[in-house]
Amino acid sequence: MIWIEFLITLGALYLGARIGGLGMGVTGGLGVVILTFVFGSEPGSPPISVMLIILAAVTAASALEAARGMEWLVQLSERLLRRFPRAVTFLGPLVTYAMTLSVGTGHTVYVMQPIIADVARKTGVRPERPLAISSVASQLGITASPLSAAVVWLVTSFEDRGLPYTLGDVLMITIPATLMGLMVAAFAQTFVGVELKDDPEYQRRMADPALRAEIEGSDVSLLGKAMPPGAKRAVWIFLAGLAAIVVLGMFPGLRPVADIATGKPVGMGGVIQMVLLSTAAIIVLFCKVDAKRMVAGGVFRAGMSAVVAIFGIAWLADTFVSNNLDTIKPAIEDLVSRNQWLFAVAFFCVSIIVNSQAATAKILGPLAFQLGVAPATLIGIFPSVYAYYFIPNYPSDLATVNFDRTGTTRIGKYLLNHSFMRPGLICSVVSVTAGLVLASVLL
Repeated sequence: MIWIEFLITLGALYLGARIGGLGMGVTGGLGVVILTFVFGSEPGSPPISVMLIILAAVTAASALEAARGMEWLVQLSERLLRRFPRAVTFLGPLVTYAMTLSVGTGHTVYVMQPIIADVARKTGVRPERPLAISSVASQLGITASPLSAAVVWLVTSFEDRGLPYTLGDVLMITIPATLMGLMVAAFAQTFVGVELKDDPEYQRRMADPALRAEIEGSDVSLLGKAMPPGAKRAVWIFLAGLAAIVVLGMFPGLRPVADIATGKPVGMGGVIQMVLLSTAAIIVLFCKVDAKRMVAGGVFRAGMSAVVAIFGIAWLADTFVSNNLDTIKPAIEDLVSRNQWLFAVAFFCVSIIVNSQAATAKILGPLAFQLGVAPATLIGIFPSVYAYYFIPNYPSDLATVNFDRTGTTRIGKYLLNHSFMRPGLICSVVSVTAGLVLASVLL
């Protein structure tokens, strides 16, 4: 019976991935109905706290976008890339990583990729090299962002269990570990493929007058574009909110008391929701933002899609796991108890399916605690919750292929031989290895 339920769970996720958009969320809900009404399973718990954190983060980021603060950040990033164009393979991913780290969502990559592609082509750098690693970097940054639902879930899980690990402890490991993975992968990217001028597909496109005109006419730039005063103000307000979250996460004693009897402070989930909603309010009030523009922006639409997707995916997975825990737990308990770092493989495999770091953490994280995985080990392997580059069906990867007019960034004939596989695997292996070493030394 467990295998039938497992196939139903995988089928719902696969169908949702094929539909795209809100597909994984709604088919996840359909899967819950089948498991509950047909197989008699008890419904799992929807990830309400994760969804609320994402809603708060999306609201604050949408206010920043509506104030054109995101546009100003992109403008600054473009100035850096065009000043050092030969280093685009290293600077491109650092920029997309930093933006994700700052705003808690990887969807900002869409505004950077056309600029990275333009800088690479004009410099003669094969665009596949910076574009592929930049797309991976934008999603890897979620595992190290203090605003991401995945990181906050980990921190609040420690707090709920009375474990002495703060947001500062997590970021102290995940940020340097993922940066190491990113730079190693960027270096490896400099050897990918032939030079742009020698690429057969690029030569074919340049020989076609229509395609050549399209490639040479695809210049993208925000330099020189005037920004309203509220744009810069919004960025500083947003960064102040981010700093407040980091400080309150590192020093729980600064938070208000949630339980007078025990003196327990308000949890990080609640703190982040309050700070981000307040940040959005301050941006709206002091930067002359039309609140209607917030819901019309790309960040809000992408964020709401993520909320629905995580709602359905995590609810379905929790329903399956909680009802079959007695069978699943013994199957991996002995292996993990002797080699706890192997739990990274479980994170990796689930992430490929569910396309969400937060959902992956929510699905498997509780099992890791039940199996006795050490908190330091869990922090060290945390970058492994991002692996959905493995099958190139994520919107940022698909968009990146389309942004590369030269045709060097591609999905291969056999699906898995695509441009994102090498940088993704290098980032995963190096980040997890570095994370485990850092955790063993610092925690």
